[in-house]
Amino acid sequence: MSAPRTSLLITDAFLYLDRGLEIANGWIFIENGRVVSHGPMTTTPPQAETRLCANGRIVTPGLVNAHHHMYQNLTRSYAPVVNRTLFEWLKGLYPLWATLDEESVYLSSYVAMIELLLGGCTTSMDHHYVHPRPNLIDAQIRAASEIGFRFHATRGSMTRSVKDGGLPPDSVVQDEDTILEDSERLIRRYHDPSPGAMIRVALAPCSLFSVSETIMKESASMAERLDVRLHTHLAEDHDEDRYCQEVYGCTPTEYFERSGWASERSWVAHYIYPTTDEIDRLAHRGVCAAQCPCSNMMIGGGSADAMDLRRRGMKVGLGCDGSASTDHGSLWLEARMALLLGRYRNGPHSMTARDALDMATRGGAACLGREDEIGHLRPGACADLVIWQLPPFSQAGALSDPVEALLRCAPATAWTTIVNGRILVSEGAPCQSGLETILRAHEHAARRMQKLD
Repeated sequence: MSAPRTSLLITDAFLYLDRGLEIANGWIFIENGRVVSHGPMTTTPPQAETRLCANGRIVTPGLVNAHHHMYQNLTRSYAPVVNRTLFEWLKGLYPLWATLDEESVYLSSYVAMIELLLGGCTTSMDHHYVHPRPNLIDAQIRAASEIGFRFHATRGSMTRSVKDGGLPPDSVVQDEDTILEDSERLIRRYHDPSPGAMIRVALAPCSLFSVSETIMKESASMAERLDVRLHTHLAEDHDEDRYCQEVYGCTPTEYFERSGWASERSWVAHYIYPTTDEIDRLAHRGVCAAQCPCSNMMIGGGSADAMDLRRRGMKVGLGCDGSASTDHGSLWLEARMALLLGRYRNGPHSMTARDALDMATRGGAACLGREDEIGHLRPGACADLVIWQLPPFSQAGALSDPVEALLRCAPATAWTTIVNGRILVSEGAPCQSGLETILRAHEHAARRMQKLD
């Protein structure tokens, strides 16, 4: 969906435009889906067809979600697995997810994208790796296109079921030929490599313990041949360490490298348990990582030391992860939690709100290979931005630093969310019609999946 050929001026805002670029009281002018210019209110801005007054609110780049599993909002807070380890949690939910079809994936993706917009996210990937039926990625892309959401679909996969020593049932895994053929189909049909693209596709085998070595290597080869990115979970759990040692005789990172994935095409989710040497090697090769603080803390399996990864040269974004593990889809909350977790882990001098916001914007853009045009609001960037709203009683007294206040004074939500120059959230409410119908259909699909009907 292309941006309407219109212009928009936002005035009277605290502008956080990029790391190191802020204007305390300024304006920003966007036209035809791109940032054109910005400046302080003491200068005269251009004329625009639409003018919005931010009334002193903070404006930031749209947040970029670097790891998610949207279908999981059909099983939020599923009681039988809420206090389980990662592997126990997966085993308990795979039988439910085996009932996914095009309609339930469309509904869960639509709900997830609206929830992300309300939390200030303007670009998201989704890691969909459960394929009991065909054309599920197509359903996600349909939802994103209808909403006008900037979306990176990743074609996930699993080949190892319980009978092969894996975790999922037979019904949600696929053979290698099916995976590779559908991966190429999706790339050729939907992937848009052009500047400002709204839809892109990447390849994303679920994890090292859920797919064959053939899929890992062939995915890397296809990504190189068709010029797309690569994504997977990596070094997330001690059980993964044991599995790789028993099956491959090496650590997860060593197997990742051996499979041809250690390149600037790749970004990984979690990356909790690497050695320092492994971090240094992947950082040197340009691999990025997505920290998922809420999900990791909810499951209790540890969390990446994001600031240490950054110090070692690795670019780090943030992800909401699965809506059945973290049970929400707010990237603002992930940014706040990343800030708290970083300071809790390494002390009060270790991390600022600007560090966390940089991860949620520039870091996520780096994971998706789009630092040139999203994650910042410099001239030429995509017109993806958020005007934030804090409840008046929550921000009372927060006068000295709006950026720190954005993550410290809770809760913040999007007052206005703009994607590709189009207003998708206005005055705190989604602009899309028919949302009550979507929510009713989503509830029906969730009840059917959880066998409550």
